[in-house]
Amino acid sequence: MFDDLPPDLDRLHTLRVWHALWLHRIDAKIARLERRKAEEEHGRKNRPQPAEWVVEVGIGTGKPPVQVHAGHCHMIGSRRRPISRDEARRLLADGLRACTHCQPDPSSTSST
Repeated sequence: MFDDLPPDLDRLHTLRVWHALWLHRIDAKIARLERRKAEEEHGRKNRPQPAEWVVEVGIGTGKPPVQVHAGHCHMIGSRRRPISRDEARRLLADGLRACTHCQPDPSSTSST
């Protein structure tokens, strides 16, 4: 039989401890990666639906509305808040500027 292990107990015990430490490190890393994967999957499954309509707001007192966007528009600025279909319709009907990229208009916001 092929035996490349040391013949004495002291070195065998040392090797066993060393390998047990490595197995512990490997098992801990596997557990961390599995936990991270489960958390990412949980986050994907429980992510809230994006808003159907978004109003970009300005700076200053009251943060006045600046522009209306469809919820999927990638041109929305960092200052925004989701709005209802009715509020989008009202803002656009009152003359608030619509995004030139996603081009929301009052007729596209009508309820179906």
